[in-house]
Amino acid sequence: MNLTYMFKGQTMRKLHRSWGPLLLLALSLIGAGISIYLISVHYENVPLLCSTSGLIDCSRVLSSTYSVVPGTSVPVSVPGLLWCIVSATLAIAGLRVLQLQVRRRIQVAQFAWSLLGMLTVLYLLYVEIVILHTICAWCTALHVIILVMFLTTIVQLQTPVDESEADIEEALPRKAG
Repeated sequence: MNLTYMFKGQTMRKLHRSWGPLLLLALSLIGAGISIYLISVHYENVPLLCSTSGLIDCSRVLSSTYSVVPGTSVPVSVPGLLWCIVSATLAIAGLRVLQLQVRRRIQVAQFAWSLLGMLTVLYLLYVEIVILHTICAWCTALHVIILVMFLTTIVQLQTPVDESEADIEEALPRKAG
């Protein structure tokens, strides 16, 4: 077997292994951008680029009592930003970790974290559709991002561990201790 073939094979395996964390990282960064924009709208009076009439009325959603953390004046986009930061951190960890067992634990943590995100999304959708009878386009974009992230974590958990990667990991020297 020639060296070029081995290098390409390892690169392809690494790329195949990395698609999930890369997608999760990209979506986390996009979600963080949306959250930062919505925080700016709340605190800095940045113009809201969204429809203000009909079914899509960002202004109505973002000025409702449901747009802040209960008992505070903190917009829900602040915990949303924190959620995105934790998601990005988990994605970076998933890209950097080589040990299969640790990588699997990170994938489980990503799933649990995205499940928490989905439960929050379901609550916020209920508020928007049932209580407010209107939706926010920016919020919906973030909801879709969280849904895609949730589905990605499910696919990651369903993907079997590559046996050749397991062989490579077993060949790596272990620290005593």
